Amino acid sequence: MKGREFYNAAVYLRLSRDDISAKDAGDKHVNDDEKRLGTAKGSGRTESNSISSQRDMIRSFIRKQDNMEIYDIYVDDGFSGTNFDRPEFKRMMEDIKAGHVNCVIVKDLSRLGRDYIEAGRLIQKTFPAFSVRFIALTDHFDSLTADYNETSLTIPIKNFVNDSYARDISCKVRSHQKIKRENGEFIGAFAVYGYKKSKENKKRLEPDEYAADIVRKIFAWKIEGFSNLAIAEKLNGLGILSPMEYKRMQGEKFRTGFVTGARARWSPVAVKRILVNESYIGTLVQGKEEKINYKLKKSVMKPQEEWTRVPEAHEAVISREDFELVQDLLQVDTRAGNGDEKAHLYAGILFCGDCMEPMQRRINRYKGRERVSFICATKNKGGECTRHTISEEDLRVLVLTGLRQQIALFLEKSNVLAHIERLEVDFEEVVSFDMELKRLHKEQGKYLSLRAGLYEDLKRGIITEEDFKNFRLIYERRYQELQQAVSSQEDAVKALFKSGVAAGINLERLKSAMQITELDRMTLMTFVKRILVYGDKRVYLEFRHKELFSKAAMLFKYAEAKQCPGREESLHGRLV
Repeated sequence: MKGREFYNAAVYLRLSRDDISAKDAGDKHVNDDEKRLGTAKGSGRTESNSISSQRDMIRSFIRKQDNMEIYDIYVDDGFSGTNFDRPEFKRMMEDIKAGHVNCVIVKDLSRLGRDYIEAGRLIQKTFPAFSVRFIALTDHFDSLTADYNETSLTIPIKNFVNDSYARDISCKVRSHQKIKRENGEFIGAFAVYGYKKSKENKKRLEPDEYAADIVRKIFAWKIEGFSNLAIAEKLNGLGILSPMEYKRMQGEKFRTGFVTGARARWSPVAVKRILVNESYIGTLVQGKEEKINYKLKKSVMKPQEEWTRVPEAHEAVISREDFELVQDLLQVDTRAGNGDEKAHLYAGILFCGDCMEPMQRRINRYKGRERVSFICATKNKGGECTRHTISEEDLRVLVLTGLRQQIALFLEKSNVLAHIERLEVDFEEVVSFDMELKRLHKEQGKYLSLRAGLYEDLKRGIITEEDFKNFRLIYERRYQELQQAVSSQEDAVKALFKSGVAAGINLERLKSAMQITELDRMTLMTFVKRILVYGDKRVYLEFRHKELFSKAAMLFKYAEAKQCPGREESLHGRLV
């Protein structure tokens, strides 16, 4: 009679957030990188109570067996059961393949895993192929004694239930996180560079003054004309730690998907990531990525319109005005010339008024004298346009004069602005006073009438059914475009009402600009969006926030009309 086989048992223990209640799972998931439930064997961390209970139960079982002993204990504490990419599980499989282990014992089937396809493959194919006995104690399954129904029917059903549980928990966690994001709670593991988690409330960000000051410098340098590369080199030259190195210095176990050297340095890419990050104007942006499904760790980038944005969720370190200015600058070419550290004063905003191509800066040196001028890039390349040549000095005088004149128009009416602040102004009344909004509403009505008359034209046989469909689509599309224009116009008025009219057009900055005697890039980029040069050396300045200024001019007119009924004169017609 053949003696009984002796078993070298692998004790496999696992616990993760999948095994907590849905609510608690959401809370744990939020701080997953900060508060792992545990770690693999030998890490030195304290294991969870549930892991201890699993170990005690299995040890008690083995003590009762006279043909079994523990070969090793494998602990994946803090690892999800939805995939099998676990360090201790993989170590156990290596021991099985090496012939050291011929029995695997778990508390229940879900400890092995919650992917019913993979768990079924292990139990029905992999373990039998290596002559490994599999025991799940609380599920009362032992592959040594299990019949066909248990192996082929009962076990697959139980694995499917475990898989469904994992899917349900995943959905609840996602929903819980979504609510937290929409409430403006920060749920990431690491704060964006320039911020830190508040000590009083870990779900809220507050400025890290040292890093926030670096962020301010980066934005200021960009406005001054530095390229992203020049900014990166400047930061490296000053010995300022990159975001990654700074986080490491703070003791954070920060990792990135970007390839870095032994010591991460500032790069143009890192600079741009800061320059486009809405976090610096107080907007909390989360939910940029999502996992493909609950079984895979891989995440994919979501469309921007699906990101969760919560304005004024935390203190801003960059003004919205400067942020929007930088976004405009990133759309234009601001490369510095050969040997220059930064771009010239008009880089990215100076264009030919006829062909709309950028004006090129040229330096002519003759007898030790230097003359700087600008010419049309199209003509310079042999294209069909004129040179539009203008000297740098003439351009400076014209731009400075035009800028100060425009600012003066608003400042001379600053008393009217102050008066508007004191008036009991009704938003709807102001909107009804706005001639541009009246025009847009009138045009909307026209397309509504045209759309309404289409059915009658179809009934009378004036148009075909195909014409009916085409015209209806055209009218509907035009109506929606006009609706967007109306919303944009109303938003401009609301912007003036929100924090006060004077604050809306930043009178203090305007007053400061009036004191300048020489142009600097900061002032120029703050107020001027585009400069057009025409063949007769005429210069046109297109100012930023044109719509906002237009609405301010409308308010001037409204206030004057309210003070002096019947008065026709207003500032509106004087504004460019």
